[in-house]
Amino acid sequence: MSTVLVTGGTGRIGQQVVPLLQAAGCTVRVLSRHPSDRGDGVAYLAVDLRIGDGLDSALDGVDVVLHLAGAPKGDEITTANLVKAAERAKVGHLVHISVTAVDRLPFGYFKSKLGAEQAVRRSSVPSTVLRVAQLHDFAWTTVRAMAKLPVMPMPGGIRFQPVDGRDVAARLAELVLGEPQGLVADLVGPKVYTLPELAHDYLRATGKHRLSVPIRVPGKAGKVYRAGANLTLTGATFGTHSWEDFVEGQEAAHV
Repeated sequence: MSTVLVTGGTGRIGQQVVPLLQAAGCTVRVLSRHPSDRGDGVAYLAVDLRIGDGLDSALDGVDVVLHLAGAPKGDEITTANLVKAAERAKVGHLVHISVTAVDRLPFGYFKSKLGAEQAVRRSSVPSTVLRVAQLHDFAWTTVRAMAKLPVMPMPGGIRFQPVDGRDVAARLAELVLGEPQGLVADLVGPKVYTLPELAHDYLRATGKHRLSVPIRVPGKAGKVYRAGANLTLTGATFGTHSWEDFVEGQEAAHV
């Protein structure tokens, strides 16, 4: 049985992957802001990755680290702290979740994510890196925010490949249980959607009605997205749960 340390284990993906690891016979530790006993067989350890205090003891006896924790900025710093501690602990495998097109999108958020990925890949710890497209939940939250405006702005040319959290959790569990593989194929949803298509599905599912106005995203960001640089159209692993399945679930929740 492997002992697995999961960062971000209480987040959206973490809550789905931790039970899968337990079912496979792993002993699971989760880094959290506060220690707790939830009675679920998981050890929740209070460690702040920004500082790193407590990491060495948290990693004592750990075979595999699954690094899911992330923030809008500073991931390159927290991940570097984790990597250094994993090297000291001689961890056998570090699995890291990253973002599709992280090396093609020249924006602050992606630069931070790329720095985190590079810290993992340059480490002496054997690693596996999985780049993942935006989750269905993220796409839903995005169009929900747009719908709060009296008139919805509809940026043209922006497309996404949203993927289901269950597919991500299953793939991560598979990688944790396997051998280090370096950078593996991206994980994306089974279909590409325009932002207006996602917005239309949201409005239909929630019974809302909004006027919309087409807009053009200016500058470098607009060029990048219109060129589809955020997409992985070839060589990817595709999830099995569709956006339509996700929307149907949300629609049922609003009935």
